[in-house]
Amino acid sequence: MPARTGAELLAGLRDDREIWVGDERVRDIAGHPEFAGAAKGLAAVFDLQYAAAEDCLYPDPETGEPINVSHMAPRSKEDIQRRHRGLARIAEHTVGVMGRTPDYMNVTYAGFAACSHEWAEHGNEAGAERLVEYQKLLRRKDICLTHTLIHPTIDKATDEPLRTDNDAVLRKVGDTEHGIIVRGARILATLAPFSDEIAVYPGRPLPEGGEKFALSFCIPMSAPRMRFFCRDSVASGPNRFDHPLSSRFDEQDAFVIFDDVEVPRDRVFIDGNIDVYNQVMTRSWNPNVMQQTMIRAQTKLEFAWGLATAMAEAIGDRSPQSQQMLGELWSYAQLAASAVRAAEDHPADYGNGVLFPDQAPFSALRAIMPTWMPRANEIIKLLGSHNLLATPSWGLMQNPDLRPLFDHYLRGAKDTTAERRVRLFRLAWDYAGSALANRVELYERFYLTSGARNQQRAQMLANRDRATRLLDRFLKEPID
Repeated sequence: MPARTGAELLAGLRDDREIWVGDERVRDIAGHPEFAGAAKGLAAVFDLQYAAAEDCLYPDPETGEPINVSHMAPRSKEDIQRRHRGLARIAEHTVGVMGRTPDYMNVTYAGFAACSHEWAEHGNEAGAERLVEYQKLLRRKDICLTHTLIHPTIDKATDEPLRTDNDAVLRKVGDTEHGIIVRGARILATLAPFSDEIAVYPGRPLPEGGEKFALSFCIPMSAPRMRFFCRDSVASGPNRFDHPLSSRFDEQDAFVIFDDVEVPRDRVFIDGNIDVYNQVMTRSWNPNVMQQTMIRAQTKLEFAWGLATAMAEAIGDRSPQSQQMLGELWSYAQLAASAVRAAEDHPADYGNGVLFPDQAPFSALRAIMPTWMPRANEIIKLLGSHNLLATPSWGLMQNPDLRPLFDHYLRGAKDTTAERRVRLFRLAWDYAGSALANRVELYERFYLTSGARNQQRAQMLANRDRATRLLDRFLKEPID
């Protein structure tokens, strides 16, 4: 089937998935007040496939049907740019606020399937073949896929490295005629209420003897005995004047418990093969998926700069301090855009004729984004100050007795109307100060692991050839 519409996505949410929020099991995802706004927001992402078909769709390489370009396995620089345009359209639609739009997992599994030789090592050929077949299903049915990677924290003093007697972590507990039985928990399934299926694939490396934890599979959200417990919703009501972002972009996060869940054999990609588990995420995954994540991040930074600039203009703030902060934001956005271009302009062959962008610029961004994103929020708060809290609701703005007062006392500099000023600062609050904003900031700090860990990883993987050559000129030159 071709790429789905938003209506088709929403129809697919009507199943027996076990989703809890607060103390309630939610039976109607699309209609529940905690989820309805985000469900419609995600449906709009699916509709965008057709509204921007020239950028977002391309023909399936086997069936010719139109599918999302995020399923592409790039084989040339032109393919990388083709995929960039589609990923950028999705990022622009959500202004980067949603970190787990479906294109993230689409790109991930397109890379897995394209580099299936990495999954086929150490005797895992059958698992690799099943993964390739699953990716065909993923793209042809336009499945909305979430994932869960992280082991639950019980006691940080003993959890790392993972102990093989840990009975909370997701693990295999048995075999059946048709598959395997898994038990345990994982976090953090972002987009869980709105997804069709969930993926489990390698996170941090496992210790010797951890074969039972070495699992990778995908199953429908409605699989029996699988339970999802969502955090408190940060969604607001449907009024987009009052809540322009939180009315549509609360993608949710869930704690997942697998209570003796049967996974069909044709959905199992790693079953106890610890050697494959520990290496498969260390090669092509990072340069492939980072194209999606960093296009999103760059888009979000550019939006933050545009928003902050408009805020300053609305109140006539031309102070050197404000201009410096705006220039700082612009620099982040431009550096991110330049790094994305540099990575895309120098791709590498990862086997099977597949090209992914240069890893080094993406690794630098991955290490620094957890610092830049909170700083962007801080700048918006500093520029907005008390103005972020002087924003009447849409209901008040529509009151005929009060509107003249707002038009007079809340007008901005030059020709800035009260309505534009209020909308700007409400948008800024929803971006940097609301419950949604605080959830997103926490997410930005850790969704690709912490900045500190990424900086350590960047140092370990960095190519030192040129730096060493520059240094050796002074250390090895003869002394007169």
